[in-house]
Amino acid sequence: MVCGIQEAAENYRKLFQEILNTSREKLEAAKSILTDEQERMGMIQEEEQNFRKMIESEYSMRLRLLNEECELNLQREQECVSDLNLREGLLNQVIKLATELEEMFQEMLQRLSHVGRENMKKLKENEARVSEQICSLQKLTTELEKKCGEGALALLKNAKYSLERSRSLLLERLEPAHITDLSLCHIRGFSSMFRVLQRHLTLDPETAHPCLALSEDLRTVKLRHGQQDGAGNPGRLDFSATVLAAESFTSGRHYWEVDVEKATRWQVGIYHSSADTKGSTARASGEKVLLTGSVMETEWTLWVFPPLKRLFLKKKLDTVGVFLDYEHGQISFYNVTETSLIYSFSHCTFQGALRPVFSLCIPNGDTSPDSLTISPQYGPCDATVSP
Repeated sequence: MVCGIQEAAENYRKLFQEILNTSREKLEAAKSILTDEQERMGMIQEEEQNFRKMIESEYSMRLRLLNEECELNLQREQECVSDLNLREGLLNQVIKLATELEEMFQEMLQRLSHVGRENMKKLKENEARVSEQICSLQKLTTELEKKCGEGALALLKNAKYSLERSRSLLLERLEPAHITDLSLCHIRGFSSMFRVLQRHLTLDPETAHPCLALSEDLRTVKLRHGQQDGAGNPGRLDFSATVLAAESFTSGRHYWEVDVEKATRWQVGIYHSSADTKGSTARASGEKVLLTGSVMETEWTLWVFPPLKRLFLKKKLDTVGVFLDYEHGQISFYNVTETSLIYSFSHCTFQGALRPVFSLCIPNGDTSPDSLTISPQYGPCDATVSP
């Protein structure tokens, strides 16, 4: 096929212009990725510090509970028998467990540091790769702008080579670095003192949303087929499918477990009814500290609030443990099945009563079998010393 120089030049000019437009778009995308990677570096360092504080807070809490558990066991033994050898044996056992606990948490801190270093390395490598590509794209854009403004003969010179080189550069993929989420660095285990601190909770019908139905023993909440009129209950919560526990806490340490296996979208946490809650964590939420879970096909997603943050799970979560230390300002959520910490809020300060809160997602006209159940309280015989 033969065509005139002017016609051929115009055809190539159109091709170069299309590539120039694509090059400009890719250049802006590359600059955006570079900015994001640089922001992620700061965020990953901040997140690592937050997880480090969470690990240290969890260690301090477990050590306190371990010492208290030791005192309880010593008191029991003193009531039964005044055997000094037995007392010494219990003290040695606690020292051993405290040492194991410290070693375990030191290992967690080392693993967190390793993951943090690997993430920073990946981000820096990707930053250098994207920066290099930005330079190439800027050079390409300048060359194409010049090419498009040239006359027919100059434009056609090495036109095919210029097209191939341009297309080759534009085919190179640009994407953010794939890093390990720090929430996957699970803090393993939890204190057996939780069983001693576990509270018998029941649901308060006066606070149940109209679309919720409570079981006779007031331990299970599920979605009802038709809503009731809740106008007569001033204590009813109407902002979501929520119900509060009948019990409230104004001091001390408390633990409870919730079976979430039969719920696809749920929330558990604590609720503060007054506006005098203090501390950065509590003030950010106004009234609630929540763990939210949702199931979309085979994907399991968890969020904590406040602030809203996504967490990652490798396996399905069936039972959530909630621990509240009122005086130390700590609220922790646990994966009971895997015996690991999900997330912990520390350094909160509360005034007034806190109440456990449970929520299901309001159905959009469909009949959902979702339900939450407060797990039964452990018996005293279930408590044993462990790290």
